[in-house]
Amino acid sequence: MPELWSPGSAGPVDDLVNRIHLRIEAFVELHGKQALVEVQLRDGPSTVVQSISADPGSGFVTLVPHSDDDGDEEWIVPVAAVERITPRAAEEREPFGFSVAED
Repeated sequence: MPELWSPGSAGPVDDLVNRIHLRIEAFVELHGKQALVEVQLRDGPSTVVQSISADPGSGFVTLVPHSDDDGDEEWIVPVAAVERITPRAAEEREPFGFSVAED
């Protein structure tokens, strides 16, 4: 039996992020609108992100939050720090959206 992987440990982060991207794409197809993706961190902030990347790996992902001042910021967090990822339909007035990077 293969070893059980749990979030936050070194493991298939690429596969996890790819599956998250697939869920977001399915959400967009179902609702016909661009997705707004909010990430809630355990014992931390909640933020709307423009992307989620499997880099640097080894149990960590990179979140790129949206910012009002066009600041360039990335959050490298352990997978175990992510409590919830919530896609929802972006409203016309919201300047935010999520884009899946094409490989």
